[in-house]
Amino acid sequence: MNTSSISPPRLLLAPMEGVMESVMRDMLTRVGGYERCTTEFVRVSSTVLPAKVFYRLCPELKADGRTPSGIPVYVQLLGSDPDLMAANARVVAGLGAPGIDLNFGCPAKTVNKSRGGATLLRTPETIYDICKAVRDATPHTTPVTAKVRLGFDDDALFSRIADGAINSGIDELTVHARTKTQAYRPPAYWHRLRDIGNDRNIPIIANGEIWTPTDLLDCRRQSGCNAFMLARGALCRPDLGRAIAAYCSDTPQMPLEWQDIAELLVYFFEANGALYQRKYAINPLKQWLVYLQYCYPQAAALFAQVKRIRDPDDMLGALSKALNQPAA
Repeated sequence: MNTSSISPPRLLLAPMEGVMESVMRDMLTRVGGYERCTTEFVRVSSTVLPAKVFYRLCPELKADGRTPSGIPVYVQLLGSDPDLMAANARVVAGLGAPGIDLNFGCPAKTVNKSRGGATLLRTPETIYDICKAVRDATPHTTPVTAKVRLGFDDDALFSRIADGAINSGIDELTVHARTKTQAYRPPAYWHRLRDIGNDRNIPIIANGEIWTPTDLLDCRRQSGCNAFMLARGALCRPDLGRAIAAYCSDTPQMPLEWQDIAELLVYFFEANGALYQRKYAINPLKQWLVYLQYCYPQAAALFAQVKRIRDPDDMLGALSKALNQPAA
């Protein structure tokens, strides 16, 4: 297929709680293909948080809000009180964040019980109030974006959700093309993004079920979007962003081989070990192997070998062995 006439898509890394932390952001943006990433959510519940909380979730704030490869990192806030969200957004902007994202899509029960994340999809007017309060409270040189789903139990309120967010004055809107009830089950209903009334003509970013370059082209055809947020697909295939960019420009691009992945695994383990206590680097590595096995059968074999390892030295030994294995 000749794709030379396809305009290059904008690709963003999704904020995934417990997964897309600073080391993973560093690593995936080094591999390439992404123009922006977003932190895991910072929970705003009862107070204006101190700077140290934002530095912990977004250490990139100490480096101009960018990953080591220069990719900007937006700080994501999650909460239900417009004034409190606005006050925390002012703190984030003052710390020099390249942008602020607002979470209205998290399906976690613990978050939803405390009126955060996806539960706000039931009250589109609250989404408007939060978005407007944050936009009004922060400098207009600091972009404010939001992430929503199609709805909570169904998509009956989707038009009102999207209208509220867009009319609040935010700069971009990302839509995970499923309801909270649908969670992460396929399919994603990309075609619903064409129903958004967008008189302000802000960018609409499609999210959900993009695993391959051809998935992205199908999403573009159905949604009409040219900006896309990648989540689990980027974890399963670390070079997915780069592969999509190459596919859309008809540029030959060698995919990452298992030896490349093994090098990333060692880097991931050692970088997490340096950031935290070494023992806390073990579980994130196992978690990433679970994702990688969908594209790399060697990852499944390695996970079977290391899933019971609890000692950091034993884990590093297993990784070194995997790194030194000849390519299949």
